[in-house]
Amino acid sequence: MTASTQIQLVRRPVGAPTPEDFALVTVDLPELGLDEVRVRNEYVSVDPYMRGRMNDSKSYVAPFGLDETMTGGAVGRVVESTSEAMPVGTAVLHGHGWRDVAQGPASHFSPLPDTALPLSVFLGAAGMTGLTAYAGLKRVAGLKEGDVVFISGAAGAVGSIAGQIARKLGASRVIGSAGSAEKVALLKEKYGYDEAFNYKDSPVRRQLRDLTPGGIDVYFDNVGGDHLEAAIDRLNTGGRAALCGAISQYNNTERTPGPDNMANLVTRSLTLEGFIVGRHQDLQAEFAELMTGWLADGSIVFDETVVDGIQNAVGAFLDMMNGANTGKMLVRT
Repeated sequence: MTASTQIQLVRRPVGAPTPEDFALVTVDLPELGLDEVRVRNEYVSVDPYMRGRMNDSKSYVAPFGLDETMTGGAVGRVVESTSEAMPVGTAVLHGHGWRDVAQGPASHFSPLPDTALPLSVFLGAAGMTGLTAYAGLKRVAGLKEGDVVFISGAAGAVGSIAGQIARKLGASRVIGSAGSAEKVALLKEKYGYDEAFNYKDSPVRRQLRDLTPGGIDVYFDNVGGDHLEAAIDRLNTGGRAALCGAISQYNNTERTPGPDNMANLVTRSLTLEGFIVGRHQDLQAEFAELMTGWLADGSIVFDETVVDGIQNAVGAFLDMMNGANTGKMLVRT
């Protein structure tokens, strides 16, 4: 009998999640059935969207069940198999995260290409994270050559990749926000941002205005709230915003007032479009070819914040929600 250490949601959070909302359990896995695999996870992903799944509310993805093991992105290697197509040793990407050992039908696991890149990159820059940035900028915002782009949460998993992709797609200037002086320096020194600011220093509206005298053409939103309001102020006529996330509001327990400048959408013919990456999977092949090339030649770089031990996955998630990560937050099992 093989044991799997797993994280379950045992209480729906009210406001910010706490460790008491989760439980660490040990599950004995059954023998493999026909055409099944057992995978030892190497890395599991913790992501902001998972906060929404902790609420019992209708969304684009079903909520986590109480007293059930949570799910999410993970990469690992097959350690036992009854599948001819997926032998022992195969590196796979799958959705059975929040545990150190996963098993199920082979069809639930996707083999990864043979590459010198670390497996973890397929949860970040070369995975859903990178595709989110690519789809949001290219398709949703329709980024054009010469556009000035503002990205909020720019030192996070999506933002750190989005700024670099914006440049690849022809942006003339890229501005980002982050939550510390260290992260601001990283944006300009490593990720190629032209300008960046610490949103904790003074009102976002004022800082963005000072850095964008000619306005902006594209906004990629990971934060919502005051960042979205500031971007609406600065978007030029015909400006486009791709709304990816609103992490500043995920733990709110009261109704959040909307931006006070929505009239700009009419007077400047602005477009604000929310999106989820799952509806842009047709871009996957195109994105994968481009991104693996950019990563291989070093023209796109990435950071990972890695926490060791599945037993520390909840702490990693809570830290990520509080902005403790630079780049992609991962748990190494």
